Amino acid sequence: MAKYIFVTGGVTSSLGKGIIAASLAKLLQARGLSVTIQKLDPYINVDPGTLNPYEHGECYVTEDGAETDLDLGHYERFLNTFTSQANNVTTGRIYQTVINKERNGDFLGKTVQVVPHITDEIKRRMLLLGKTGKFDIVITEIGGTVGDIESLPFIEAVRQLQWELPEENVMVIHLTLVPYLKAAKELKTKPTQHSVKMLSETGVHPDVLVCRTEEPLGNDIRRKIALFCNVKQEAVIEAMDAATIYEVPLLMLREKLDIICMKKLKITQFNEPNLDKWKVYLDKLKYPKSKVTIGLIGKYIELQDAYKSILESFIHAGAMNEVKVQVINVHSEFITDDNVVEKLDGLDGLLVAPGFGTRGIEGKIIAVKYARESGMPFFGICLGMQMAVIEFARNVLGLKTAHSTEMDAQTPDPVINMMEEQKKIKMMGGTMRLGAYPCQLLENSLAHKIYGTNTISERHRHRYEFNSDYLDQFEANGMKATGINPDSGLVEIIEIVDHPFFIGVQYHPELKSTVESPAPVFVGFVAAAKEFNEKSNNTKTSLLRDALI
Repeated sequence: MAKYIFVTGGVTSSLGKGIIAASLAKLLQARGLSVTIQKLDPYINVDPGTLNPYEHGECYVTEDGAETDLDLGHYERFLNTFTSQANNVTTGRIYQTVINKERNGDFLGKTVQVVPHITDEIKRRMLLLGKTGKFDIVITEIGGTVGDIESLPFIEAVRQLQWELPEENVMVIHLTLVPYLKAAKELKTKPTQHSVKMLSETGVHPDVLVCRTEEPLGNDIRRKIALFCNVKQEAVIEAMDAATIYEVPLLMLREKLDIICMKKLKITQFNEPNLDKWKVYLDKLKYPKSKVTIGLIGKYIELQDAYKSILESFIHAGAMNEVKVQVINVHSEFITDDNVVEKLDGLDGLLVAPGFGTRGIEGKIIAVKYARESGMPFFGICLGMQMAVIEFARNVLGLKTAHSTEMDAQTPDPVINMMEEQKKIKMMGGTMRLGAYPCQLLENSLAHKIYGTNTISERHRHRYEFNSDYLDQFEANGMKATGINPDSGLVEIIEIVDHPFFIGVQYHPELKSTVESPAPVFVGFVAAAKEFNEKSNNTKTSLLRDALI
């Protein structure tokens, strides 16, 4: 039987439950155990697919096409294994399932209530992955903060499972905050005490407390927390702020979080943790040999989580190239022909990010033109690739009114058009082209060089596509389609052949980038930016030398 670990949070949101869950999972995986993580979100949306990025950050798409919480990206990046539809459940999905059962008469006329019907469905979802027989341990992160009205049914479900399952098969980790008051020059444990008290009042008692803190927890503080929160002192775990999230597994290893959990779950057979690859990666991350500056042209730059997977992919690719990637956010809404040089000059590469809607579109097109004409390495993802197509159509092919039908339904030159199968869909949420699809690469192309293979599989989330009616015109003028879906003929990758590095992809390579397997196209892009930087520095040095002579 699988064993279940539940991770709850208190005091405040954004403490990092997902990172703690992923770090623990990584340690258990490194000891030879089979582990998966799932996220239970308390909001009533069925999934994050219809949420504005400003509301909830990026929508992470799994291999099987589920639109999920961005924490699943952390799970995959740490474990280097795929998640699925089953790894993310929301209150909306729970209620939708229960209401559908009620409409079908499954409850035989009974009054449908939060307890037991909603909590039974939550428990079913909590146990679902464990019943597949694939996993030794299932870690479940409960979204929100203890005390939130929305979280109560999930906490109640955890209470029931603590009572129903054998004691050695279930445990609860509570993540909390121990703030440091600079004026008093001391750590304060009262918020943690209140948080644990609130959790205990629901009937759930934590086995381990992970305490986020800016200052080290001394033995006196740990003893005090243990005494007032009724846990063993060794189960009070220090979680200091780290320079990078990828240090957290090693911090938790030092705190013996994995050992404490295995002891509670009575797991006696395990290996010494093998984290050699992880440590090599961290060394490259901490001690880069050079630096590159990438401009991220986006619409949602005010919230870093809106581009979380892209930013993490740059970290992975930077370590692979032994460079520090500094990402400069540039809001596309404020890029104009008059200021584009001022905003983008001095960058080593340009990434035009994905997105939806008309806002900031012209700024993205202007940025693409700058990269194309200056020879700066360019990388466009999804909407970014589509903007590259529109820019090329307008400024190279001479189709001055070329556009996407997403922004201009009446454009006479729809070089980007809605996919045929999407035109008859009216519902929102889970209706785009989602999940992994194959792509055939053109030999001797930049894409083929980057991936080193003829066929790849990447994840998608889009409704619009390159209009193949214009393909001959594009290819005759230097923009090639170098990646094609073998089943539908969809253009997946475009390149400009006489440019040092210019590539746009319809898919989202950032969604499959992990510590152990960085996304190849990000690795290639950072390598091109590194080369561009070196050439620029050599040119500047040569000019300075000439001036001095």
